[in-house]
Amino acid sequence: MIEFRTAALQDAKEIAKLVNSAYRGNHSRLGWTTEADYLDGQRTDEDAIKELILTTNNQFELAVEENTKRIIGSIHLKSEFPDTLYFGMLTVEPSIQNQGLGKSLIEHTEKKAKALKLKKIRFTVIPQRHELIAFYERRGYKETGRFEEFPVQDPRYGIPKVLGLVLKEYQKDLSQ
Repeated sequence: MIEFRTAALQDAKEIAKLVNSAYRGNHSRLGWTTEADYLDGQRTDEDAIKELILTTNNQFELAVEENTKRIIGSIHLKSEFPDTLYFGMLTVEPSIQNQGLGKSLIEHTEKKAKALKLKKIRFTVIPQRHELIAFYERRGYKETGRFEEFPVQDPRYGIPKVLGLVLKEYQKDLSQ
């Protein structure tokens, strides 16, 4: 069984390890959400996770194996005034991807947003990640036409392997 809980500061190291294992390096290739073809280096680090946990309107939700208490999934949430929830770093341990945990984390996130009476939920993604975008589109997320620059000058987010990386915004209306 899986249980969901909000991360505490002492979870930061394990969250960073999980996120990096799912997005970068050879281990990430066990799953289908890897960014290893587009970015080298780390995706995040323990200090960055701690900073987010300590920042107002930010939190990480965790998927934890009930019997072992091992963190096997996580998602960063940020409340944005006045009515939007941003999420990022949706992560599932690569060796257990394709078992529905990512979908469960999204559903958990949407329930939290609705409980907070938020009207929209959004995220950004590298547009070259077609399979991942299709995953979100099947869950009702639509492109907004907005883009953000990828933070190429900050190696904490990774070192680009390709030129012209951007982040494309997707959004879902929760008021329906």
